[in-house]
Amino acid sequence: MKILHFADAHIDMANYGRHDPKTGLPLRVLDFLKSLDTIVDTAIAEKVDLVIFAGDTYKDRSPAPTYQREWERRILRLSQANIPTLLLVGNHDLSPATGRAHALQEFKTLEIPYIRVLDKPEFISSKELGLPVQIIALPWVSKSGMMAYSQMSAEDGGKVYEKLETLLTEFVEDSFENVDESLPTILTAHASVQGAKYGAERMVMLGNDLVLSGSLVRDKRLDYVALGHIHKPQNLNEDTHPPVIYPGSIERVDFGEVKDKKFFVIADIAKGKTKVDWRELTEIRPFIDSFIKLDSEEDITAKLKAKLSTQEKLKDAIVRLVIEYPRAWDSLIDEPALRKYTAEAFEFHLVKRPQMEARIRLPADQVVSSLTPLELLALYWRSADNKTENTELDALQKMATTIISNEESEF
Repeated sequence: MKILHFADAHIDMANYGRHDPKTGLPLRVLDFLKSLDTIVDTAIAEKVDLVIFAGDTYKDRSPAPTYQREWERRILRLSQANIPTLLLVGNHDLSPATGRAHALQEFKTLEIPYIRVLDKPEFISSKELGLPVQIIALPWVSKSGMMAYSQMSAEDGGKVYEKLETLLTEFVEDSFENVDESLPTILTAHASVQGAKYGAERMVMLGNDLVLSGSLVRDKRLDYVALGHIHKPQNLNEDTHPPVIYPGSIERVDFGEVKDKKFFVIADIAKGKTKVDWRELTEIRPFIDSFIKLDSEEDITAKLKAKLSTQEKLKDAIVRLVIEYPRAWDSLIDEPALRKYTAEAFEFHLVKRPQMEARIRLPADQVVSSLTPLELLALYWRSADNKTENTELDALQKMATTIISNEESEF
């Protein structure tokens, strides 16, 4: 069995940039569609047996008809190629209100050949799928839907995710009773898994979100786990069976993904043995994120340009420069010069963070007149105005003590 697994398409995430005059679409949407075309082309060219999309087609549950059209065109290519395709409903596809249609509803309503929408937990047998593999599917379940299903009151809202995790775990265990042990089993879910990394080393922890336990997804009875929801690509069960894969988003969504490469996965799945092939999406628009804290008034513009990198690297990139500096230097930052320097960037964001110098606040029971000169000097050493190295402070305080003592002895 050869499957293609991808997730978190978010094809209408047009946060930056201009529109393409030919298609009328935002250029950033075309970036996402380019990655989606690569994925669909690969599925057809390599004649995969199954495509699993693990959720989050759009940025929200109410996409514009134009974006729906672009998604449908590409998914229909898979249908026309007779490739079974499973579309898992993610949190961005689902309305929080019970009973509202989700963003993938048209595929389910129109019953497109070879396309199956998974909008509720279900077990799909090999016979039903028409392939020598079986699927346990866990789409996103809304908090309101879970509360309605469990007849929980608003007062029990804090326990809803705990209850949901329990029910889903029980569902997976019940599904194992129906599996054909001679065939491989795939678990696909749109959820966080405890221990996964969101990015920048921030770990998924238990909290105000549905979090599946690591033991659930690492069950040895599974042969592949196709996850969606977290945009950072990762295998949560590295070098061990089964592979537990977040392929990540298909394009960089924001500066939180500035260092992430983007992938989809081709997996050769066999009972007890699965080979994972990470396919990098190479035509990803670069993000460049820079930060500088100015400590001198000299050559500020030159320093900022150097921090931005070369103009060649800035070309067609989405660029952000964050500057931290004393408020008094505001007029020294030549914004027109910076925008001219970044003119060939796809988009340039200048974030200025002027800093107010902190003043030392005396305790409520003290006033300046009650402090000795040496006590006032000790306060100054700890102030934001003082740039003296900590290693020199003791020596300076001793020198001040000597000077003041000598002055006082003369009177």
